[in-house]
Amino acid sequence: MSGKLQARVFLGKRVMAKVDRPLGSRHPEHNDVRYPVNYGFVPGALGHDGEELDAYVLGVSEPVKTFIGRCIAIIHRTDSGDDKLVVVPEGQDLSDEQIRVLTDFQERFFKSIIVRP
Repeated sequence: MSGKLQARVFLGKRVMAKVDRPLGSRHPEHNDVRYPVNYGFVPGALGHDGEELDAYVLGVSEPVKTFIGRCIAIIHRTDSGDDKLVVVPEGQDLSDEQIRVLTDFQERFFKSIIVRP
């Protein structure tokens, strides 16, 4: 996929994420921050900011390099317009509160809403 996409096209769909910040790894710029979840991007899909679309891989308790799952939600940062996909194992679901708790390590610095299909 090339060109900027609306993140909403991924809602409810199977998504392949490449994980460049696996669970337990340190943030590349903030050494005191460790990732409590797998975090990566959807290769070839450009988001609003012109960068590859980011994805939280939740519901997986071990570090992974790639992951195929279902996009159950989008965290839309209202202060920047940036979107983050929320991808989970097939058949799994998380409440908005669970998503907030799992992503708070990073999302607490931004204003956002959770968008569902």
